[in-house]
Amino acid sequence: MWNWTSFICGPVYISEITPKNLRGRFAAVNQFMICCGASLAYALGTCITWRTLAIVGVTPCLLQLVGLLVIPESPRWLAKIGHSGALEEALQKLRGKETDISEEAADIKDFTEKLQHLPQSKMLDLFQKDYIHAVTVGVGLMVLQQFGGVNAICFYASEIFVSAGFSSGNTGMLAMVAVQIPMTALGVLLLDKAGRRPLLMVSAAGTCLGCLLVGLSFLSKEHHWAKDLNVALALTGILIFPIHMKGSAGSLVTLVSWLGSWIVSYAFNFLLLWSSYGTFFMFASICGLTVVFVERLVPETKGRTLEEIQASMNSSLTPVSSGINRAA
Repeated sequence: MWNWTSFICGPVYISEITPKNLRGRFAAVNQFMICCGASLAYALGTCITWRTLAIVGVTPCLLQLVGLLVIPESPRWLAKIGHSGALEEALQKLRGKETDISEEAADIKDFTEKLQHLPQSKMLDLFQKDYIHAVTVGVGLMVLQQFGGVNAICFYASEIFVSAGFSSGNTGMLAMVAVQIPMTALGVLLLDKAGRRPLLMVSAAGTCLGCLLVGLSFLSKEHHWAKDLNVALALTGILIFPIHMKGSAGSLVTLVSWLGSWIVSYAFNFLLLWSSYGTFFMFASICGLTVVFVERLVPETKGRTLEEIQASMNSSLTPVSSGINRAA
């Protein structure tokens, strides 16, 4: 339960405390550190038992607990509960003593006051006409991400590599780690330069290509094609580019994400029994659909405040090709 809470609150907190020109980088670094932690767990798992690995995993949790005691509260949350003085104090601490925070604090207060005059929202209100675009984008991205097979590949990486022709699952795991970390680092560097939408489309296209290559690897093995080709395709094809996305309907999006993760993880072994190459071709098709989905519906958020994004998502029902939905 606490793990789920951190997955929800962490990105929200980061998005609320960072200025708009750095928000993408902070969110990307958060995902990069998750990637590094998962990769370290993969690497350690090749040389220690799972019980020892579970005990080792407690250490960063304790460090995080200590760190949470000294970080400032979210200024936007303080504004929501009416603590104006604490809002300015927290914002000043986050921006530095010499920074003029008056304009940013005023924007946060003004937007929060407007929100408080709106009627109390319910889950069903998300499906009203004014919010359906935001819900479609947030939920749609999570569905496409999870059913693209990202967690199935992560959870069953060792078995996938062995099935694809590697002599040891550990070798494949280390190969995946070697690819995963630099690719995520590249995403961090490019996020604020290239924009969110282009990276979403490129990562989905890359994952589509990766799943196609893995599918071809299994297809070649089933039809007794060159054995060396299997290993080469599998090694080239494990391209996991995390799609990092915050939907306006956070609770619903997170629920759909974890539900999709559970469904795919539970069904993955059954899908492999049905058709190993067909499973990855299906994942590739979903990743290809993600490219189209992002191009047609997902707005650019680069260089925009949370208030600007929320306002445009709540009011816009036009395609994202319109000027207000694209960032320069």
